[in-house]
Amino acid sequence: MQKLSSYIFIVFFLNACNVTYPIASFTTNTNVIDYSDTNHWAVYDAISSNGETIGTISESTAADVFYVYPTLFIDKKNTNWNAAIDDNNVNTDVIKWILPYQAAAWADAGRLFIPFYRQNHYRAFFEPYRNQGGVEAIALAYSDVKAAFDHYMAHENNGRPIILAGHSQGALHLKKLLQEYFDGKFLQNQLVAAYLIGTRVMEDDFKFLKPLISPEQIGGYVSWNSYKKGKYPKYYSWYNNAVTTNPVNWDDSKKSLMLEHKGLFYYDNIIYDKCLEVEKINGMLWVSLPKVPKRFWMSFVNDYHRFDVTLFWEDIRQNALQRVKAFYQ
Repeated sequence: MQKLSSYIFIVFFLNACNVTYPIASFTTNTNVIDYSDTNHWAVYDAISSNGETIGTISESTAADVFYVYPTLFIDKKNTNWNAAIDDNNVNTDVIKWILPYQAAAWADAGRLFIPFYRQNHYRAFFEPYRNQGGVEAIALAYSDVKAAFDHYMAHENNGRPIILAGHSQGALHLKKLLQEYFDGKFLQNQLVAAYLIGTRVMEDDFKFLKPLISPEQIGGYVSWNSYKKGKYPKYYSWYNNAVTTNPVNWDDSKKSLMLEHKGLFYYDNIIYDKCLEVEKINGMLWVSLPKVPKRFWMSFVNDYHRFDVTLFWEDIRQNALQRVKAFYQ
């Protein structure tokens, strides 16, 4: 528990500060990851890389869940643009932190598939780094996500309904995957929902796919970016008119009450329900300070980006089950 809270603080510190990264030239990498090798998956067919079965699903009704994790490659001293596919630090964090505190929220709704991928370094998203190798690094990361999805579709899907879920960098890559494979394509018929959390999504990013505005609706996407209630990021204008879903009521309601909140998954491994309120503002989601034990450290945090999933862990779990049920009706 202590290590997790320390990890969260470190990531928050990097988000909050103007960190200067070493500049390195991007070297084109033409190596293609072989996703038939299950060592290149954090979770494959609901079995994690350490042999644990993830989730409890009904084979007669369940979907498949293709999940892509957020940016974990943040080492300030590392000059590489992309993490190695076998990067021990990143891959360990995926299994120890991301799997239980994010991906497992969808695990009861379908067979979970989580590819390891050569994700781009954190600096690739920002100037001046974007134009000095960042764009190419993001493209390489997406090429792995695409290759993993191609393998999944060719060898595992067999016509099953699909949930796409991801956070931050993972959601960014899934947005592009939706554009290429689902938007107005035959595969859109198999889409239960896409949870594009922690990235900016605009309605005109898609020609045919639409935001989901009821908890049972299928065949579209949801998205939100969390921030402390009453506060605005200095880059708030970037979120103007971005799609913002209420992840408690899953509808068009601007606010939800504390008693409606189904559960935050805290670092003590306890789910706390009825502990926060949300309000949709232009392009973002305001979240009240959660009523959880030892919450004093959260009072110093304005940007809730790293908690986009954990704040609504049980809400997501129940909603994913609800949408899969609706798909089969």
